Amino acid sequence: MCFLKIEGIHHTYFTKDMAVTALSDIGLSVEEGEFISLLGPSGCGKTTLLSIIAGLVVPTEGRVLIGGTPASAATREIGYMLQQDYLFPWKTIEENVLIGLKLANALTPKRREAAIRLLGEIGLPGVEKKLPKQLSGGMRQRAALARTLAAEPKVLLLDEPFSALDYQTKLKLEDLVSSTLKGLGKTAVLVTHDIGEAIAMSDRIYLFSPSPGRIHKIFDLPESIRRLTPFDSRNHESYSKLFKEIWKELESLEK
Repeated sequence: MCFLKIEGIHHTYFTKDMAVTALSDIGLSVEEGEFISLLGPSGCGKTTLLSIIAGLVVPTEGRVLIGGTPASAATREIGYMLQQDYLFPWKTIEENVLIGLKLANALTPKRREAAIRLLGEIGLPGVEKKLPKQLSGGMRQRAALARTLAAEPKVLLLDEPFSALDYQTKLKLEDLVSSTLKGLGKTAVLVTHDIGEAIAMSDRIYLFSPSPGRIHKIFDLPESIRRLTPFDSRNHESYSKLFKEIWKELESLEK
């Protein structure tokens, strides 16, 4: 069943002096529980499309449907995880994780218990009363993931969430996020510049061309890679071949 549907998205930014078209004729479908990546050169409109899916930007043309409902009316079904964790430094980790539920007037004893349990499941047991400054960068991103998932979104939008981390922490978090989302059956859209990350985490990769952003090519990941963890997928015999193929396509777009 098609869960996330993007139809005929075209978006132009208007300023006092000019009009800049960021996206042109974008259409794609994502099944429930699938993980897709948006990959492409800087300025190809990947983050703009993520903002449109989130309902933060209204496209010039086209529409986004989540479970058949316009995205603008389904914002509570969407979780957004960014490069920075944006934890409130004066609040405890527990308060940070529960803030979305509080703002939505949806905090119940059962949901509080589930959120605290989630912290333990993602490797942060016993940190509820700590402040963000007491955690490492990787731990803070885990807390940000728990905050996003605590609101029980149906779609997760991930905007380069690992790019500010050291490589070892990044690999660990890729595995964690992948296993957590698969376990919960969540649908996810990742924006990344990292070819390896896109291959390791995705069911399908959409390669964008720039100026304006269009879908240049679609790569369906083989089942043999998809069933592996992101870390293990990097050692699969097909990984290197796919990496080189996507690299060449990217190089052709940047010429």
